[in-house]
Amino acid sequence: MSGENEIRQFEYKAEMKQLLNLIVHSLYTHPEVFLRELVSNASDALSKVRFLMLTDKNIIDPDKPLEIRIDVDNKQQTFSIEDNGIGMTDDELVNNIGTIARSGTLEFLKSMQGNQKLFDEALIGRFGVGFYSVFMVADEVTVETRHARADSKGFRWRSTGEGAFTIEEIEKKTRGTRIYFKLKDTAKEFSLDYKVKDIINKYSNFADFPILLDNEKVNKVTALWHRKTNEIKESEANDFYKFITNDFDDPLGFLHLSIEGNVNFKALIFIPSQAPLDIYRIEDQKSLNLYANKVLIQADARELLPDYLKFVKGVVDTTDLPLNVSREVTQSSPAMARINNILTSEILAFLEKWAQNEKDKYRAFYGHFSRFLKAGITMDFKSRDKIINLLRFESTALAPGEWTTLKEYTGRIKPFQKDIYYLAGQKRDTLEKNPNLEYFRKHEVEVLFLTDPVDAFVVPAIADYDGKKIVSIEKKEIGLFPEDKIERPEDNLSKSLIGLFKDVLKDRVENVVISKRLVESPVTLVTGKDGADPQMERMMELMNRGFVRPKKIMEVNMEHPLIKNLAQVYMASNANPLLGSCILQLYDGALLLEGDLPTSADFVRRMTEIMEAATQK
Repeated sequence: MSGENEIRQFEYKAEMKQLLNLIVHSLYTHPEVFLRELVSNASDALSKVRFLMLTDKNIIDPDKPLEIRIDVDNKQQTFSIEDNGIGMTDDELVNNIGTIARSGTLEFLKSMQGNQKLFDEALIGRFGVGFYSVFMVADEVTVETRHARADSKGFRWRSTGEGAFTIEEIEKKTRGTRIYFKLKDTAKEFSLDYKVKDIINKYSNFADFPILLDNEKVNKVTALWHRKTNEIKESEANDFYKFITNDFDDPLGFLHLSIEGNVNFKALIFIPSQAPLDIYRIEDQKSLNLYANKVLIQADARELLPDYLKFVKGVVDTTDLPLNVSREVTQSSPAMARINNILTSEILAFLEKWAQNEKDKYRAFYGHFSRFLKAGITMDFKSRDKIINLLRFESTALAPGEWTTLKEYTGRIKPFQKDIYYLAGQKRDTLEKNPNLEYFRKHEVEVLFLTDPVDAFVVPAIADYDGKKIVSIEKKEIGLFPEDKIERPEDNLSKSLIGLFKDVLKDRVENVVISKRLVESPVTLVTGKDGADPQMERMMELMNRGFVRPKKIMEVNMEHPLIKNLAQVYMASNANPLLGSCILQLYDGALLLEGDLPTSADFVRRMTEIMEAATQK
């Protein structure tokens, strides 16, 4: 170990130099963010020492109040921030401040450098580089620190943020960390009391510990969730949400809970206004912070909610867990399981109120987070019915953009209708042209449109609702409605023409049959009994490149004028090449309507040949 006053110099790694240059000179447009990051780090150090004191009494000044002190001098243009938190050891100084916190950080920041609008101060603390933002406002920074353990030593870290930093052992009687520096002339405004106070109120008003600016307490609001619901102002809740999430947008809304009974807890739950770009990466998402008697004991406590509600943010504070609880204990705690059940139920009920009473807000929520709800149908059997009632669909009975629920659908169902029908695809305007809708339009039977790719998996998983099966209209086994008296006999000519279709199409289809449901179109393609919807097949292809779609069944409308004309041509000469061309064109046309025509070249060429033959004198 080096002796006192021996100054050791360390070179920053190459990537660290690049990172510092990127932060200071080109990446961030609001230098005030440095203060938010320093306060956040100080608050984190205080949380850690408070947690340590629960199990270890052999620390420096165990009875000293936990606080953050900021001192500024406008004449000297100096800035100092000090906490009496856990402090740092010699090794921690080297490892925590001398290297990039997370692998891949530099590459990510550099890739986003050109997009100042999207990548700004909102992200500076998200990648473990928040401390270095201080070099936006200072040419040289000094850190003096001592770990909270009684046998620790004090150290001084100093750097200009360029090529190197130094560390020396110093005499420091108190625990914690002090960071101080002289402000650049371009940043001298941060030595003004009122300016610093405004920034603290903007970013850090809800810090868990007192923040004193020149001995005056600045932050006034703590433990917002312990108030009564009617005492929480929406503006306060929004500010608190921004503080705990680093989001710069207001949430869509919040839910305040105070539960007493088999489990006791208070919670402040927020629904974000939009989903982050990486929301589907579960490992990167932060959800609820867990407190015990106002003491933070676990950040991002995933045991509090099922995965499909991971987009929810907020805090939960319970009296049913000891302060020194470990993460392993929380994972197996009966109290955590009970809180999970109550939170899940309350959040789903909260969303149902939006769906009924604040439809615009629910529409905004559904547009960003509906896929999570849908995932819950297969994850959470206990809440399955509640989630199903939150689902929304377009349908043939409604104008584009309007939604219906399964409950509303069953309220409009025809007396003769046994099932709930749907059609899955990528766009509504494409689905509207699907020939399989014709029979249902004729009988004024409503069909749901499933345009979210996830629906192709979710709706079949529901299987039935209110005693009625949920069925795709692209299935072969869809039968006639009882009042449909149309007779479509299979005479010899029909059988012969169907045989020709089979010969021409060969292995392109599983079978060719006479349709009992087509009204206006000559042919359609449907799936067999064990086949999947085209939308689901597309999803399966994306997930598995080796997936091969099963062959479809072609249904032929023997009453269509084109099919009747083909029958006349067939009677005149069953070897007429026009027959084969028309059959192939009908098949490709059906694929085209489904969006599955592999190439248009043959389709266009054949169309030209048919038109040429049709226009010959």
